[in-house]
Amino acid sequence: MAKQVLRSGTSVGANISESIRAQSSADFSSKLNIALKEAEETHYWLLLLMETDYISEKQFSSLDQDCEELIRLLTAITKTLSKEKETL
Repeated sequence: MAKQVLRSGTSVGANISESIRAQSSADFSSKLNIALKEAEETHYWLLLLMETDYISEKQFSSLDQDCEELIRLLTAITKTLSKEKETL
């Protein structure tokens, strides 16, 4: 499970980084949507790690706050991009 957190967690950053050099607005939006999905997956794995006592509630709380904030940011960005696309 810890390896899954590593994979999905680093994928968030990788996709955000890739979005910076996106070839189009559709590519930019796609990369950020993938980053959001990976952040949600990371949150899932963190919950499992806490539920199985692999990490403490204190460790989970810190990681969870960061993950939730990232999810909120990416959700806001992707919603804005979606609305902008609808107006075009």
